Amino acid sequence: MSEIKEGSIIKLKKSHPCGSQEWKVLHAGSMLHIKCLGCGHLTEVQARKIERNIIGVRQE
Repeated sequence: MSEIKEGSIIKLKKSHPCGSQEWKVLHAGSMLHIKCLGCGHLTEVQARKIERNIIGVRQE
């Protein structure tokens, strides 16, 4: 979880309904504020719940 920080691009196992699997981290903490790179949908999720669904992290 330490490699996830603001500006990181995370790839999740399941895709968003728009088809994209990549999300940009806008704010990192106990809650992650993320933005879908496919459609721009904004959401917030608990970091501990999403970390098991992450298959890749890259820095932008």
